[in-house]
Parts: sequence; C-alpha cells; structure tokens
Amino acid sequence: METIDITQQSFGQTLENNEIVFVDFWAAWCGPCRMFAPTYGAAAERHPDITFAKVDTEAEQALAAAASITSIPTLMAFKDKTLVFSQPGALNATGLEEVIQAVKNLDMDKLRADAAQQQP
Repeated sequence: METIDITQQSFGQTLENNEIVFVDFWAAWCGPCRMFAPTYGAAAERHPDITFAKVDTEAEQALAAAASITSIPTLMAFKDKTLVFSQPGALNATGLEEVIQAVKNLDMDKLRADAAQQQP
C-alpha cells in the first residue's frame, strides 16, 4: 500500500478508520527526512494491513504543533486511536521493522488495564 498524505482535517478520521496508523512528520528541506522516505515507503509496501501516513510539517504547521513536533523526521504510531510510539530521527529499515512488529504485537487490552491500575 502506498503512503497517504494527511492534513489536520483528515488526521482524526484516519485514526478512527484504521487499527494501526504510522505517521511520518517531515519537510521537503529536511535531509534526514528525504533519506528516511524510501525506507518508510518500502515498509508501507511490505505491510498493506497498516496505514502509513505522511504529514508535511511546512504545509500542516498547526497539526505539527498540536502533535508537539519539535524535530523532524518524527515517527508516531497509533493503535486503536492511541499513541503508542513517538520518536524523532530517521530509523533504518531494521529499526522501523522492529517498531512495526512491536506495535502489531501490542496487547491494547493489557495496556489499558495497566493504565487503569495506575490511576489513583
């Protein structure tokens, strides 16, 4: 599956309609972003069951600000509409694959139960 471009208007709907969403925050002038793009695109091809989205931080400054993006590229992963991973910096193919597998294997029921237990 190809990557999709998302905007502030489509961000919420993308999370709502997909179980797992990876989001690459990038900019055209960013060298590390351009180096990461082919790795991210290849992962999207290998994992058609996951939505791989891109946010151009220049065009979507309000969305980048809302996501507290301070460094690009930044990769975020959402599962069941919940942010489960966020890391600035370009990953290599192996690192990205490890994150993808970890997110796929994440037990959201257990995560929610653990979070509920930590509430005072």
